Amino acid sequence: MTDLFGESASPALALARKWRPRAFADLKGQEHVVRALSNALTQGRLHHAYLLTGTRGVGKTTLARILAKCLNCETGVTATPCGVCSSCTQIDAGRFVDLLELDAASNTGVDNMREVLDNAQYAPTVGRYKVYIIDEVHMLSKPAFNSMLKTLEEPPAHVKFILATTDPQKIPVTVLSRCLQFNLKPMPPVLVAQHLAEVLAEENVHAETAALNLLARAAAGSMRDALSLTDQAIAYGGGAIEAVGVEAMLGTVRRDYLFDLLDALAANDADSLMQQAQQLAEGGMAFDAALQDMGSLLTQLALMLHAPALHKSGTGEAGGEGERMQAAASRLDAETVQLYYQIALNGRRDLPYAPDEVSGFCMTLLRMLAFAPGSGGRVAQAPPAPARAIPQAEPAPRATMPPPKPVAAMETAPPAAVPAPVAVPDTPPEPPPDSARFPAASSAPAMVASESTPQGAWDWLAVVASLRLGGMAKMLADHCELVAQTDDAVTLRLAEADKHLLDRAYQDKLIAALHDKYGASLKVTVELGAAVAKTPQQVRTRIKDERQAEAVAAIESDPFVRELVEQFGGQVDASTIQPLGEST
Repeated sequence: MTDLFGESASPALALARKWRPRAFADLKGQEHVVRALSNALTQGRLHHAYLLTGTRGVGKTTLARILAKCLNCETGVTATPCGVCSSCTQIDAGRFVDLLELDAASNTGVDNMREVLDNAQYAPTVGRYKVYIIDEVHMLSKPAFNSMLKTLEEPPAHVKFILATTDPQKIPVTVLSRCLQFNLKPMPPVLVAQHLAEVLAEENVHAETAALNLLARAAAGSMRDALSLTDQAIAYGGGAIEAVGVEAMLGTVRRDYLFDLLDALAANDADSLMQQAQQLAEGGMAFDAALQDMGSLLTQLALMLHAPALHKSGTGEAGGEGERMQAAASRLDAETVQLYYQIALNGRRDLPYAPDEVSGFCMTLLRMLAFAPGSGGRVAQAPPAPARAIPQAEPAPRATMPPPKPVAAMETAPPAAVPAPVAVPDTPPEPPPDSARFPAASSAPAMVASESTPQGAWDWLAVVASLRLGGMAKMLADHCELVAQTDDAVTLRLAEADKHLLDRAYQDKLIAALHDKYGASLKVTVELGAAVAKTPQQVRTRIKDERQAEAVAAIESDPFVRELVEQFGGQVDASTIQPLGEST
């Protein structure tokens, strides 16, 4: 790799200037633009106006200068300028008379633009083309844009315009339509870190990989910013770049600190969380930055859980950090990571409204703890736990399905014979073992009789209600039908249309909940099959529909309502009727 002047001297130059690319091959991360321009130059398909857009420090002006060299190199129009002829060296040095760079931010008026356009009609002095590079072109005034429209549409054959901007939305459509537009992308942190490592190797500066990753992330896609920060880090570290020094220089939160927070959250350790928050306050770090960095870390963690290959290729982590990422991924599931991410975003947004930043940060962490599955919310529901512990009678074999005889009795009983469950006296001493069985449906006995469905389906409805599942695991249980059951095995069926719910993580949560309730020896199988008709979700829907129909019928048959309808010629709006006991 060579510097701007082809030598490693000139220590007074900033790294961003010294290592500025001089050819298309040296540009990093903009292959899509380089390919298009190279093909156009090679095939002689030149346009008279180019518009380069993109955020700061991604190479817009650099690319414009390289294009100017390609057009004016003494070897001819080429995608690979020689770099040694007088035209190339003068362009590199900023002394080429036929290359005019105009900063539109300080030359916004129509008079400035007219001066440029008046000069454009004259032939180039030494080069092949007159090249006008107008940076931050969106800063031009409306009259200035209007004055250049005609020249921009039909410029002299020897004139090329290269416009650059960070805000193309502010450029008039009439100007955009006269240019070939190329959007330069922000550079990914991995690419920035790799380039910094190459530059520092040439500069003989020792740098830790973790420090380069920090600098790359802080640059936010800008290679120029990354090189400027590297200059600052070299000065801060006295000739070497270390992660500790870069963290102190940038004022960022240590990654180890963020991992400690995740460990405390995974361990449900509120005391440790508050100690960590106090350390952050004592260190004078910004709580907003801490939540921002936590969101970034959770994003990487979600990638590791959902797309491990993409995460591995898209992040450049030091070995220790990678190990801690693996440990965090093993302790947190995907749903919890998404929950923490959303709470971190909301906490950062609400930080200005908190009594103070410390309390806002602490409440955000405690919110993560309170809403985490199996954490705070579950502790709050601890009192009902004894009911689950009742099946102390360890004989797991007792956890069998209710005998089929009561089922037959239920099926043949008319709807009015709701007291049919009184048949339970057949087994009077059974109440304690009942708690260890799949519970019978007590919520809708009349419906059981009218449905004439196998008792197992209604038992499964009660089982699902008692498991206290949440999220997608509950949705999986609600959409499964109980199709077979023995003393030590249960088979559930899921419709093909719902196969997206057959995720390993959701199955594991459902199975774990069943094991907690009925013992670890219970074998649970979830299979895909034809459309199912007696899932808890469908049963609840049918019950709700029938209750609604009964409520509508009761209202319509009410004498007072019928009299009103007859007298006023009205009608009953069924959508406004709601069964008693149901919330809106």
